[in-house]
Amino acid sequence: MKIEDLKQEIIEYSKEIGIDKIGFASADVFSELKERLRRQQELGYQSGFEKGSIEERTEPKRLLPQAQSIISIAIAYPSRMKDAPKGTKENRRGIFCRASWGVDYHHVLKERLEKLEAFIKDKVAEASTKIMVDTGELSDRAVAERAGIGFSGKNASIITPEFGSFVYLGEMITNIPFIPDSPVEDSCGDCRKCLDACPTTALVDGGQLNAQRCIAFLTQTKDFLPEEFRSKIGNRVYGCDTCQQVCPKNKGIDFHIHPEFEPEPEVAKPKLKPMLRMSNREFKETFGHISGFWRGKKPLQRNAIIGLGHFKDKTAVEELIAVLQHDPRPVIRGTAAWSLGKIGTEEAIDAIKEAMEKEKDEQVLYEMEKGLAFQESTSTLN
Repeated sequence: MKIEDLKQEIIEYSKEIGIDKIGFASADVFSELKERLRRQQELGYQSGFEKGSIEERTEPKRLLPQAQSIISIAIAYPSRMKDAPKGTKENRRGIFCRASWGVDYHHVLKERLEKLEAFIKDKVAEASTKIMVDTGELSDRAVAERAGIGFSGKNASIITPEFGSFVYLGEMITNIPFIPDSPVEDSCGDCRKCLDACPTTALVDGGQLNAQRCIAFLTQTKDFLPEEFRSKIGNRVYGCDTCQQVCPKNKGIDFHIHPEFEPEPEVAKPKLKPMLRMSNREFKETFGHISGFWRGKKPLQRNAIIGLGHFKDKTAVEELIAVLQHDPRPVIRGTAAWSLGKIGTEEAIDAIKEAMEKEKDEQVLYEMEKGLAFQESTSTLN
């Protein structure tokens, strides 16, 4: 079979199995990306979640020695939630980013790619392949850009002409020498809405992200959250969509193509107080099927506690005191003390003072002092 005919058959089959966009790229070294990654490393902009060395992330032949091409796929997800529940003063809610609204996309894209892989190997017996979805060494964004899926925007996302940046990406390296597709022209122009709107100035310049300041990254960390970012996170439980929401290319974009990506309102916008009381089993039963659960219970719970402090939710004081007094994890106890200080009721302040007499952990004690400092600053202002 001719390579061009095979390519067309793959394109047609991809539509049948629920792939919204497919593109083909060469497996040449990503030289420009390699320099960018080195610069990123020098500046300390990496998240620490990256897999592999810079060479492995930019040289496809290190991952599949006989690599000739890379097939890139994109699947669209919704940007709006139907019948979204609203928080009340008694029941404040958090929010997961749109990319974590439905079933974990890693599983869905891997399953689509495996179907595509089986189709190719049925056509070409000697085909070699390697599949990756987000957690692989290659940069999904760099592959998608080269394959013509979309252009790399200033918000560090791939922006497609059809679906904006609300797409999941995955790829397959193969030894079949497909004719590459042409890249999409960058059309950000002079627009800098995403750079100006980023709550933490994580977008340094066009397409350059300082992951250490990105809320999407910060919500996934497990340690105490640096003080400067707590007020910026607000009620975000996982991820951040600000740079996508303000993008003009995403205006009016909202695709509900795949049922598995439809949000479960009570999961995507969960009540915050119940998250403080959930056992490990309850947490997994509630959130275990979404991508936002990959780091486990602790970060999500910490972020929920920060959210309650953000709202200054007086109805949460009892739950926060229970966490402060009984939770074995210093990060959770300390964050609860900080949040109680933000809320600042007499009961909350008394609880912090009482807990300080028994607390041994230095970091928790520091958070307790910060919690009490909120009250002192308020008293000074009054």
